[in-house]
Amino acid sequence: MTVYIVLLLAIPSRLVFGPLGSAGAPSQLFALVSLLWWGWYRISRWDGLTFEPRPVRTAMGAFAVCIGVSYVAAMLRPIETDEVSTADAALIGALAWLGTLLVAHDGIPSRDRFDLLVRRLAMGGGVLAVVGIAQFVTGQTLVDAVSVPGLTSNQQGFDFERSGFTRPSGTATHPIEFGVVLTMFLPFALHSAFHGRPGSIVARWLPIAAIGLIIPLSLSRSAVVGTIVCLLVLLPTWPRARRRAVLAATAGLMTVLFVAVPGILGSVTSMFVGIEHDPSARSRTDSYGLALEFISDAPIFGRGLGTFLPKYWILDNQLLLLAITVGLVGLGAFLALIAVALLGLVRLRRAADDAPTRDIAQTLIASIVAGTVSLAFFDGFAFPMTAGTLFLLIGMAGALTRLLGERGPAASSGPPTDGA
Repeated sequence: MTVYIVLLLAIPSRLVFGPLGSAGAPSQLFALVSLLWWGWYRISRWDGLTFEPRPVRTAMGAFAVCIGVSYVAAMLRPIETDEVSTADAALIGALAWLGTLLVAHDGIPSRDRFDLLVRRLAMGGGVLAVVGIAQFVTGQTLVDAVSVPGLTSNQQGFDFERSGFTRPSGTATHPIEFGVVLTMFLPFALHSAFHGRPGSIVARWLPIAAIGLIIPLSLSRSAVVGTIVCLLVLLPTWPRARRRAVLAATAGLMTVLFVAVPGILGSVTSMFVGIEHDPSARSRTDSYGLALEFISDAPIFGRGLGTFLPKYWILDNQLLLLAITVGLVGLGAFLALIAVALLGLVRLRRAADDAPTRDIAQTLIASIVAGTVSLAFFDGFAFPMTAGTLFLLIGMAGALTRLLGERGPAASSGPPTDGA
């Protein structure tokens, strides 16, 4: 999982293995290998391994089946050549999501290793945020200079701007993806700061400060909404003193930011004030009628994941895209996957008798909810970093439930009963 996080965050998303095109992102290929490893592990130990049903794993299996059925349906109907290639790439991507989730779900052997992964997620988010801050300050993408032997760029570098400000994108493909991913990392940074092992103040608090600064600088509505969602989920569960400290620190950080960067406050508020006149917002609302037409053509299992091309319309709504491409059944299966993961975490949090366990359960809830809500604002599954992070978190939710649900919240070591 650590290798996967490094591949996902450290290598610019534009760099892929050329012959595979958009399906050749290193993190995605690593996830496919992980899926094969998971399958080999299961088969090689089939006789002596108890394969107990797990809600998250079962729900992901149902979603994967829906994707497979939609792919078959797409290949059986009259289909354009460019839709075939994107459907193939989307199927490979879905298998990568499956591999990420299954290895995270079954491969984390103890609570100690789980906590180590949480700390590395927080640090990874902090480093990604620092890269974004450097991009904003210099006005340069910086990562365009990064080259990896064997990898080629599958897209031209872009300088994203809004209201005269350079919009940072880190190693992501777009500032929206960059901002949304950081909102999913923010709860882990907060958890590591409050419940992590004693250590350097910089190591514990730098990720929070960096992420808190860069989210408004990304000038992304999705990121701002995701941050608000995270805080709404987390704040009610915190002690009063921590709530006051976090709110005061947030107010202070934003004051410093708005004073140090003149005009940024107006740019952030303009994304929400007068939104009815925003072209991108109007494009989203104007697409509903067209989306309903496509859904009505194949309402059950859809037209095939990845086959709704930008030439038809840019929806900027992944949930709506799922209804079109994998049908209402597939959309329902995805939402059921999210619900199952969240329900397991809620139950675990209520049963926990120690603060760190309650907090990490709530941390995962906040991250998954923020990531899911963001899918209503952009086509998140078209971006490898967003999809990879979300399915990793869902797998971690299943892992935490597996590790602690059976042996009690105090369990911190020992192999899982059916872990890989």
